[in-house]
Amino acid sequence: MATTEPEIVEMPQLAVQWTRIRGRLQAEVGEVEYRTWLRQMTMVGLDGDEVTVTLPTRFLRDWVATRYGDRLRTMWQSENPSIRRVEIRVGGAAIQPAPLAESVSAPREVMKDILREPAPPVRPAPAAAGWPDERTEPRSDLAAPLDPRFTFEGFVVGKPNEFAYACARRVAEHPSSHGFNPLFLYGGVGLGKTHLMHAIAWELTDRTSSPVSVAYMSAEKFMYRFIAAIRSQSTMEFKENLRSVDVLMIDDLQFLIGKDNTQEEFFHTFNYLVEQGKQIVVSADKSPSDLNGLEHRLRTRLGCGMVADLHSTTYELRISILEAKAARAGVDVPGKVLEFLAHKITSNVRELEGALNRLVAHANLFGRPVTLETTHEVLHDILKAHDRRVTIEEIQKKVAEHYSIRLTDMSSARRARAVARPRQVAMYLAKQLTSRSLPEIGRKFGNRDHTTVMHAVSRVTELMERDGTFAEDVELLRRLLES
Repeated sequence: MATTEPEIVEMPQLAVQWTRIRGRLQAEVGEVEYRTWLRQMTMVGLDGDEVTVTLPTRFLRDWVATRYGDRLRTMWQSENPSIRRVEIRVGGAAIQPAPLAESVSAPREVMKDILREPAPPVRPAPAAAGWPDERTEPRSDLAAPLDPRFTFEGFVVGKPNEFAYACARRVAEHPSSHGFNPLFLYGGVGLGKTHLMHAIAWELTDRTSSPVSVAYMSAEKFMYRFIAAIRSQSTMEFKENLRSVDVLMIDDLQFLIGKDNTQEEFFHTFNYLVEQGKQIVVSADKSPSDLNGLEHRLRTRLGCGMVADLHSTTYELRISILEAKAARAGVDVPGKVLEFLAHKITSNVRELEGALNRLVAHANLFGRPVTLETTHEVLHDILKAHDRRVTIEEIQKKVAEHYSIRLTDMSSARRARAVARPRQVAMYLAKQLTSRSLPEIGRKFGNRDHTTVMHAVSRVTELMERDGTFAEDVELLRRLLES
């Protein structure tokens, strides 16, 4: 019996197939997501039944392999049945595919340059006097010690923080990249700003080649060291030490509000380092434009780079954080307990992890399994504090004020969009910020059915994913209600 010869695929034909696959991917995932994660993929070639695709960084490779690997394999098989496997690697291109036509009317998205633009070479600065060589021994009088737990590997990524995470990884891999200097991270308490800053510092100081000197400190530490330098008449030494580093990281910048002289010094240090091509990373609880009390010129410069928000956690992200934490602790925590904690402690990841730590410690000390009963017993004080959370009535009042509608419209039968959309937002926030069931929420909104509440939550979630302005509006309401 005659054997069937394998189909021989010429490189031009393979490039055409790759172009079609890229076009299909772009249509499926949308312009922004394609530009952010998939645009830099390069098809290298075919070896037997395996096609190889490369990406420029390890982070991008891992992200694409995890989220799009299966879909890429399916698309290749539909284009070319002889292909069985898709290998995604880090590396440069050997064969350039045919150019993919892109919409000339596509908006210029901020995220389009993430992890794409080649970074300029880092210019190592001369080491500051007494600057530490070992990451475990940072200079105590200037740089703060780094927490070994706060690495990129230990950071749980979800929709509320994935943009900030991607920006942090970009800066860690290529400091001083165009458009990412300064990097400004902002968000509420316990959402991961400090974790990402430490992770950047660890990544940079762990380099085996092209060593980078990093100074990480809180804004409070910066102020105290500046005042001490003035008192000891050593301001020049203070300035020289700070201005000789490659990366300056200042945490909780809002602490400088009202400290005019310290702001002045930070402003000049900031300008000098940026002009020298050095990287600045800053965090605060608000965006630069909302930091009233900082000098206008400083706010302007802070906002000229990359500004990334860490939103409040979603239920799914809180579950992921708890699962990762429990796995690292090596303690079996039932799913019902994790779900209970994720529902109860919604605003602060730090408090969420602290609650789990207490449960783990109790289990280890007393040899008792973790159950819902022991959770109520061990965490009674935290749970009691969270019982006094936002009420549905407070949510309705705040949302009505925000959208300039009557409070009675929250429970009325009116269906006009000007009323229906705020009502849906209020239902969504009631589901997120209270422990009330769907039927209970529905009753508070004019005895509506629980399916109406489910539809409202789904609709608001969908709109937040599609409309950044709307998402910021809802996030602002959440923060106002939680403050």
